[in-house]
Amino acid sequence: MLHNVVEKSNIMKVLQVINSLSSGGAEKLLTDLCIAYLKQGVDVELALLNGQQTKFMERLIKIRPDIKIHVLGEGKDMYSPWHIFKLRKLLNQYDIVHVHLFPSFYWVGFASFLGKVPAKLFYTEHNTTNRRRDHPLLKYIDKIIYKRYTKIISISDAVHKNLREHLGKQKEKVFQINNGIDLKEVGMAQPYSKTELGFNESTNILMQVSSFTPQKDQKTLIQSLKHLPKTTHLILVGDGPSKKDNEKLVSSLNLSERVHFYGLRGDVPRLLKTVDVVVLSSNFEGLSLSCVEGLASGKPFIASDVPGLTEVVQGHGILFHKGDYESLAMSVTKILEDEGAYSEVVTKCMERSKNFDIQDMVTGYLQLYKNVI
Repeated sequence: MLHNVVEKSNIMKVLQVINSLSSGGAEKLLTDLCIAYLKQGVDVELALLNGQQTKFMERLIKIRPDIKIHVLGEGKDMYSPWHIFKLRKLLNQYDIVHVHLFPSFYWVGFASFLGKVPAKLFYTEHNTTNRRRDHPLLKYIDKIIYKRYTKIISISDAVHKNLREHLGKQKEKVFQINNGIDLKEVGMAQPYSKTELGFNESTNILMQVSSFTPQKDQKTLIQSLKHLPKTTHLILVGDGPSKKDNEKLVSSLNLSERVHFYGLRGDVPRLLKTVDVVVLSSNFEGLSLSCVEGLASGKPFIASDVPGLTEVVQGHGILFHKGDYESLAMSVTKILEDEGAYSEVVTKCMERSKNFDIQDMVTGYLQLYKNVI
């Protein structure tokens, strides 16, 4: 079946559209997806509303210097409606235009009103909810824009359920394809020694990989350190607008020597292999790639009991109530003190991660493309 899909995809031209390749799960997903498509012979190009250089862009160009990237702007102008006209010029050049995130979702949808568009439009919904759904006018506009898309992809059970409820009569165009990661990349990564990172080998290290945005909840994880031994440290990988608030919290709690802000990193698989426990403290998720990486890391994975994480982690990793830093600290303590439980959770997590392989995701996307052209 895969052979037939790839053979068909060789004659397709696909454009992936996203706001930027900044830090974030959707941005990492798209970077990996483009690399996987090109590896399989798919003619794929990329359009960015904000083309500023980032770690993900550097990685993409390093691995696939042959990819064509259309930079439509830089900085905060990704919210400029002028992108509608820039995108309209591109839409006629492809068989499939696959869009990720807002406002790219709106701009491509509006662009499709400006004359006949031969391309089939796809949109991947990456989150269980968004603020537009609570705003009467934007909720109405949302449904108009969704009508412009041939297929809409949900990335997890929770996203699928919420999106179908939101779309009502349009729910039949929603298809679920779970996010995936390169499991081999994580599995084959070599850990650092803790001393290479500046820690004692006896130090217990927690780590969270995520952007610093209102969606994430690093603050609960930071507060949990007050209920853990002083030999327990925390690494926070990522960047974003709420980072400064988290730094202030760390300072106010006198935890500056135990919380380490690593920024954006290109060695996340190695870091995952080095730390003792991987955590994702969040307010809600779609299907977080950091979640899947945590499951595949070979370390216990602990996550907030929230939509987008619960259905993935339950019965495999460990869940704690959102915002309950004492419960989180208790879970960390228990897993570090019980070697048997530690090993059991690791085994269950790694088994669960096998359901989220990027190759399955690529096969699903290419099959849907084939079905509509």
